Amino acid sequence: MSDGSANPDNFCYRHPNRQSYVLCQRCGRTICAECQTPAAVGVHCPECMRESRQNAPRTRPAVVTSVRRLAQPGTPVVTYAIMALCVVVFVAEVLTGQLVGSGSPIVDALLYYPPYTAIQPWRMLTSLFVHGSILHILFNMYSLYVLGPELERLVGRGRFLALFLLSGLGGSVAVLLTSPNSAVIGASGAIFGLFGAYFVINRHLGGNSRQLIIVIVINLVIGFLVPGIAWQAHVGGLLIGALVAFALVRTRDRQKRGIQLLSLAGVFVLLLGATFFGVQLSSG
Repeated sequence: MSDGSANPDNFCYRHPNRQSYVLCQRCGRTICAECQTPAAVGVHCPECMRESRQNAPRTRPAVVTSVRRLAQPGTPVVTYAIMALCVVVFVAEVLTGQLVGSGSPIVDALLYYPPYTAIQPWRMLTSLFVHGSILHILFNMYSLYVLGPELERLVGRGRFLALFLLSGLGGSVAVLLTSPNSAVIGASGAIFGLFGAYFVINRHLGGNSRQLIIVIVINLVIGFLVPGIAWQAHVGGLLIGALVAFALVRTRDRQKRGIQLLSLAGVFVLLLGATFFGVQLSSG
């Protein structure tokens, strides 16, 4: 009878002085307890484990995957960013005091009050991200969620941001010109601008706008009938949004990119002129 312990195949290939009868499942070499790594079937030697890890598909952290997904061309990043900013500001309002009135420093710092225009003109835009109640922000964010992604994909991220801000500014200018003693908050003016833009673009593409017109009319009527709603901002935002969309659809060719930028700048200059006129009218 032969002595199996004398067979060199019964010793670990990495530690020749250690006897073992366990083989690597992949390469078949003898490995001792120190060199064994449990696998789905049997055990693997260190070299096979290293090779397996190198060939295994690399998984990215969930955060990296989410960021890359957001960076894809079709993702409405601007819409989601605006919604997130509004929610963050609203949470800050809740944590710092009352949602409206002098109890909330957030509201007091960001609302738009026409007499402040000459010294704090940025309030004409910061007021877009402040809301007075849970129903207020829910209605505006739902409208933004419905309209924003589709419009952002149609016109592009930069143009959509310009559309939103110019419409919001148009709403503030309308308040300045028609109700100079009213303090306003909320993204409604900008959202009505999205309504106006969607109507113009839909008509340009040959779509049926009957239902959209009904929605716009109903929301405008609500603004006129319900107390505490700045219907002036709704009308101003609607008109400027439609004007911006008209400029975009008329200059959609790549060769007209310069004319498009000049058109958007022209809308901004028009609003600046109206703001200057409103300030002079109020002070006079």
